[in-house]
This record gives sequence, C-alpha cells and structure tokens, in this order.
Amino acid sequence: MLGTIASIPKAWPELMKAPPGDGRPIMLLPGLINSDRSNIVMKRYLTALGYRVEGWKLGRNAGARTIGEGEKLLARLRQYHADAGEPVTLIGVSLGGIIARFAAHREPDLVREVITVSSPFAGDPRATNVWRVFEWLSGEKIDSPGVIARREEIAAALPVPATAIWSASDGLVNGAICHDEHARSIEVVSSHMGVQMHPATLRAIAEVLGGN
Repeated sequence: MLGTIASIPKAWPELMKAPPGDGRPIMLLPGLINSDRSNIVMKRYLTALGYRVEGWKLGRNAGARTIGEGEKLLARLRQYHADAGEPVTLIGVSLGGIIARFAAHREPDLVREVITVSSPFAGDPRATNVWRVFEWLSGEKIDSPGVIARREEIAAALPVPATAIWSASDGLVNGAICHDEHARSIEVVSSHMGVQMHPATLRAIAEVLGGN
C-alpha cells in the first residue's frame, strides 16, 4: 500500500487529464473497518476534477453495527440528495460497495449510479479471506436467514447504472465475485489493500464518471 501511495504524485499529472467533472454529488463509502479517511485520496482527486464529493460520515464501517438495518445510511443518503437537489453517485470500496448496492436497491430514485471497487457482491462471501472478520465485527453470521436475504437482494441487478472495478490479483477477495453480467466490468491490477488509491482505479472511476 505504501508503494501505491508513493506512486500518486508521479501519476497525478496524467490522472488530471481525465474528463473534467460536472459538479454532480458523489458519496464515498469505505471498506470494512475503515472510515472516510481511507478514501481521502479518492475524494481529493474527484474534487480536483470538479465533482462535489463527500464521505458517508458514519464512522468506521462495521457492517450492521454501523448502519443497523440500513436506516442510518439511507437517512444520510436522503439528506445529501436533498442538499444537492439531484441523485447521488455512490462509490463504495469492498464492503462499502456492497452497502452502496443495498442503498441503490432501497432508494433507486436517490441514486444516479453505483461504482463498486473490489466488492464481493456476486458470490459466496467465503470466497474472501475476511469473512470471519466480517462476522466478528458486524455481529452477523453470513448464513443467517436475514444476511442471506440481504445478500440475494444486493446481488440482484441494480435499477441504476452499475460499474464493478475488480482485480484478479486482489489477494483478499476473489475477483470473480466482484463483478457480474449486470454491471459494467473494469479490471485493474492491484492488491486489495489500497486499491481505492491506486492510480489505475482512480483513472477508471474518472473515466466512468466522465462517460455518464
């Protein structure tokens, strides 16, 4: 991850050649255990391009222990939508991407599109190396009826445009369950740690935003 951070200054001039932003509102959702600080590079980059970018402002992502049944997240989304006056683009990293898909299913009129980054939404969570950590932090069992129902909802085709950015060399998450036929698929070469600040990931996100 330190190597990724160190590569950003050198890559910055090329990154800034991406399509300019149009001021649309974007909400960034962090991965498991992480807070908005983990997305600071992405936030600065997309802000520099000309987008209106905010974090989710819900603290560290511990799954259900952070968002409950989703009411805290959806309340945050409704408030940002009301403030911006237009649908919000959701960009989620790992578990944050799964939660972004959940929000888009529940409040599709408030969401412009969803971009997931290394988010294992399309298969058995045991294909990751962190599912036991998820259970411990969230207090939920991945085989419980409620979690299974939510997983099925999240994996269903979204009612808004969707893009899945993933890596075959992820290391923590099986890239094969980070994309499906219902979402635009973009492969990058990156490990899971720090993928949200990898220049290839940042440029891919900027190109997706610039094309919509």
